[in-house]
Amino acid sequence: MKIGVLALQGDFALHARALARLGVGVVEVRKPAELNAVGGLIIPGGESTTLLHLMQEWEFFPALEKFHAGGRPLYGTCAGCIVLAREVERPRQFSLGLIDVTVERNAYGRQRESFEAPGVATLDGERTAMEMVFIRAPRITRVGPGVETLARHGNDAVLVRQGTVLVGTFHPELTEDTAVHGYFCRMVEASR
Repeated sequence: MKIGVLALQGDFALHARALARLGVGVVEVRKPAELNAVGGLIIPGGESTTLLHLMQEWEFFPALEKFHAGGRPLYGTCAGCIVLAREVERPRQFSLGLIDVTVERNAYGRQRESFEAPGVATLDGERTAMEMVFIRAPRITRVGPGVETLARHGNDAVLVRQGTVLVGTFHPELTEDTAVHGYFCRMVEASR
């Protein structure tokens, strides 16, 4: 099994390292044709406007829609969550609309308001304690009826799934905990 990490911008190397710790083959995806070699794709955090610009420049949008339509899983963290959301607010911007959530950009504040917090996720029916790192994080303000909430911070959903799409507003790749990456790997395995 190989999992791709979109390597256009952002913290892709840390996601690759987390997957490598799990013994999973990693492909740094820089061109749409490279999606053919992977069973799932992580879209990392970074700056969503820049990421969207680069994805448009490299013609990733039709390739990702085809990837999703083929049943291959996607996991977006922070900016990746914004890219995959159905609707983006403050300001409104284009997104792929592959998961039925509304996301508010930078909702927790600027860089200096970034924080870590303990949290609990329910992954594969098991409650798992984890440290959550929020950096200029978006907030999921609406969760559609077909979307499962896997983790919360306070009253906010921070890790959600709909079918083969998983998104989170925090950065598990910045910790040594591989629980979320392991969960995504199991999603990829199940989709094969």
